[in-house]
Amino acid sequence: MSYKVLITVCGRAGSSGFKNKNLKTFLNHPLVYYTLSAAELFQRKMGSDVSVDVCLNTDSEDLAEIVEKKYPEVYFIKRDTSLSGGNVPKPAVWKNCMEVMQRMKDIQYDYMIDLDITSPLRQEDDVYRAFQMKLKRPDADMVESMCPARRNPYFNMMKENGEFVSTVIEKGYVARQQAPKVYDENASIYVLRGDYFNEHGAEMDALKIVPYIMRDTAVLDIDSEEDFLMMSVIGRYLFENEESYSMVRDNIR
Repeated sequence: MSYKVLITVCGRAGSSGFKNKNLKTFLNHPLVYYTLSAAELFQRKMGSDVSVDVCLNTDSEDLAEIVEKKYPEVYFIKRDTSLSGGNVPKPAVWKNCMEVMQRMKDIQYDYMIDLDITSPLRQEDDVYRAFQMKLKRPDADMVESMCPARRNPYFNMMKENGEFVSTVIEKGYVARQQAPKVYDENASIYVLRGDYFNEHGAEMDALKIVPYIMRDTAVLDIDSEEDFLMMSVIGRYLFENEESYSMVRDNIR
């Protein structure tokens, strides 16, 4: 069976946490090229089993020019000002991508995969494996990439409580192994059914989510200069020592 897949790459101009983070050069390549390389590796691995369109949704002309320079086949969706603010939820942008692309191509996509620009350290088959997980879990609304959390709100995370602090969730666990497993969302890969937005709009509050587990040291949420520098150090090490990561870099055009 061949699936119609829309891969979305979304990035607005500017950033309140880290100025122009989507335009940064990461270890000699524009940050966005790592994401586009991962998308290309997914298409290659799936072969004739998928028909893939990739779109860039942005209000940044500079980002659009960077993408068009090496990846001219990527469709450009100019983001409306109503979707450009820092408080706009990403699902609203996903919904816009789906509506624009389906209208433009006159097709119904079976699945949507969103790949974040600020997650350059994916292994060469991460997107493929996340997609395969979604195919095996039709009961799930979304497969989302996550990492095992290093801290647990049921056990060793604290919140302010008047003049003191107390555990975030009072459950009385005395050992970390007793507490429920928790995960950090790492904002790298999201896989959804193509018809999700027809049924639910941009609402994501009641999603049935299955986690796709990624290596926690490889993906940080880049939202500061310090995050970017740390990712650069980690990336340099992984590219030099682990082929599954260097393949994404080496596939960049």
